[in-house]
Amino acid sequence: MTEALQPARGTHDLIGEEQRRFAYVADTARRIAAIYGFDEWQTPIFEDTRVFSRTLGETSDVVTKEMYTFDDRGGDSVTLRPEGTAGVCRALVTNGLTQSLPQKVFYAGPMFRYERPQKGRYRQFHQIGLELIGPAEPLADAEVIACGWDILKAIGVAGNTVLELNTLGDKESRQAYRDALVAYFTDHKASLSQDSLARLERNPMRILDSKDEGDRKIVANAPIIDEHLTDAARAFYDGLQQHLARFAVPFVRNPRIVRGLDYYGHTAFEFVTQKLGAQGTVMAGGRYDGLVAEMGGPATPAVGWAAGIERLSMLMEQAPPAPAPVAVVPIGEQAEAAAIPILQSLRAVGIRAEMAYRGNLKRRMERANRAGARAAVIIGADDLAAGVAQVKDLGSGTQHAIALDKIAAHLS
Repeated sequence: MTEALQPARGTHDLIGEEQRRFAYVADTARRIAAIYGFDEWQTPIFEDTRVFSRTLGETSDVVTKEMYTFDDRGGDSVTLRPEGTAGVCRALVTNGLTQSLPQKVFYAGPMFRYERPQKGRYRQFHQIGLELIGPAEPLADAEVIACGWDILKAIGVAGNTVLELNTLGDKESRQAYRDALVAYFTDHKASLSQDSLARLERNPMRILDSKDEGDRKIVANAPIIDEHLTDAARAFYDGLQQHLARFAVPFVRNPRIVRGLDYYGHTAFEFVTQKLGAQGTVMAGGRYDGLVAEMGGPATPAVGWAAGIERLSMLMEQAPPAPAPVAVVPIGEQAEAAAIPILQSLRAVGIRAEMAYRGNLKRRMERANRAGARAAVIIGADDLAAGVAQVKDLGSGTQHAIALDKIAAHLS
């Protein structure tokens, strides 16, 4: 017997209940984003490698360890997208939209990272995301966060999440904060992990996000950015918090939330949960006013977030039920021919309808019940002669003879 093939490590099939959860998250997010005025964009699954190496940082873990990068047959280096924001910003510049701001973008689709698979983390995973490109005001940040909050509420998981909020300040604030961190961590160099020692030279803010237990003990007493904010940066952060209160979005402040790249500034936030173990972040984002310029466009303010569909699906307490079909059960060849226009009339008005193909009446009805059908349309020779079918409600057991051309209206 030929060996059964398995999915590649870090990938998974979406079937049945899992697919219904997945689709519900994506469709709900798409609907709420549209209400907020966001248009959906689709960017390629793979891009010129520079789209990510230039924007994620040559020394970031994603670029150095996790990207699926290869040379195509023409010798060009391409990369399967590890995240969605860089592609959206590249598309903005490519399509000449930097002169047509603001742009409000929603996206949904697969991303790829080579990392150790674990609960809620795959090598091919899926994200939804928002990008609001153009506005520089804290109100834009608040609206993006409020849209994310409404999405979490709509899919029924907001009660299991907490919004944690921080500021990264403006450029002057970050430089002062960087100097303070370098001074602090230099005093603790002997106890830092190798990764954090490397980060101390390149970007000390990333040490704050270290998962190493020894590092975390040192980080606990590290300076916080609030002590180094300029007046302008403090006013921006205060404005953001006031707007979130007006949007009725609850939050807590977490001064340890960071972003490791220079084009991030001001807002940084994460919606976190205690329900998924170590993979606690389900939605995260912030302001990235320098990213569009990294793509070759003009300096352009922007703010956004991304969320993992798999993790949000796992947070849902119940999967959406499969839609209950109507089973059309013909008995005999003549009835089977008459069943086809009935099937199509049901489908034309949006009713899921399925044909019971084979077996006697008892077996066909058993299959209809196993499929969760809400009703059965039973057609026999005598029914055909009378121009009717027997429509049976499989919940109550009641049955009525209905004219063939009235069945769709009756079941609607």
